[in-house]
Amino acid sequence: MSQYEYMFSTYSYGFRPRRNCHQAISKSLDYINSGYQHIVEIDLKGFFDNVDHVLLLQLLYRKIKCKATMCLIRRWLRAPLERKGKLEKRRIGVPQGSPISPLLSNIILHGLDVEMERMGLRFVRYADDLSIYCKTKTEARKAGNTIYLFLRDKLKLPINREKSGIRRPVTFQILGYGFVPTYRKGEKGKYQLVVTGKKWKLFKAKLKEVTRKTTPMSFDQRMNELLSFQRGWINYFKFASMQQKLIELDGWLRNRVRYCLWHHWKKPERKRKNLIRLGVKPGQAYAWSRTRLGGWAVAQSPILGTTITLARLKQRGYISLLDTYQKVSPRSNNYALFPMI
Repeated sequence: MSQYEYMFSTYSYGFRPRRNCHQAISKSLDYINSGYQHIVEIDLKGFFDNVDHVLLLQLLYRKIKCKATMCLIRRWLRAPLERKGKLEKRRIGVPQGSPISPLLSNIILHGLDVEMERMGLRFVRYADDLSIYCKTKTEARKAGNTIYLFLRDKLKLPINREKSGIRRPVTFQILGYGFVPTYRKGEKGKYQLVVTGKKWKLFKAKLKEVTRKTTPMSFDQRMNELLSFQRGWINYFKFASMQQKLIELDGWLRNRVRYCLWHHWKKPERKRKNLIRLGVKPGQAYAWSRTRLGGWAVAQSPILGTTITLARLKQRGYISLLDTYQKVSPRSNNYALFPMI
């Protein structure tokens, strides 16, 4: 790795030491807020499946002179591929999932970085995700056509034309983040980060899976799994503006947790006793324990909202999404937004 790291581009952020997604997103936001708001988004079609072996081995041989090592890499690249129970010879493509695959992707795309720097383009590349930032649509069209020809003729890599094109900030997405105007006085043409709609749907689906009432786990186990997942997700998206959405999602999530508790009590008599312990009058507790309302309707009703309160949930280990976000988000702290190297 050290033989190649020093020569890689400053604007390549994928699978490199002391570089990460947040730095790539930071650079993208910096370009957009500096006026480079015509973005060429290039999506490589099946990148790992279309890497040319001859070209890759030639690039490797420039740095690696050990014949045994080169022979081993060649044999690894040519390892047969199993499809429908039959072994097929591999002539192009790099096996995915291997620790060496990300390094090989950076090596073969390094030539693209050099070409873009030679042309004076402003770009961000994270592995095979590439975006180029231009002042005008004419510049963007010219840069996109030039890079398309370079990829096709020099690196022999096809482009997914359906997913590639010239974008404006509001229609552009990078590594799960989107861009929207700030709408602040005196900040015309400035943008802020948000979470894309697709990522919100996946997040809510995972929360729904963890808080599914039929999942066989104790309340403490459920809280631990929920906390572990939400910390990881919010830590990745901590630079996005999402306070209002988290507030709305928190209310829904607390009702999901109450629903799990209501379902866990199971029998009417147990529900009645637990409601009395929580301060409900005996008559009212009896009526609610025998209600014909569904569990989700009961979870949203005042009877559980005023008894299984947020304070009581916190005593059992529940931490709201908004609290987690406020602890880690630089939008609510005074340290640097994006640590750059």
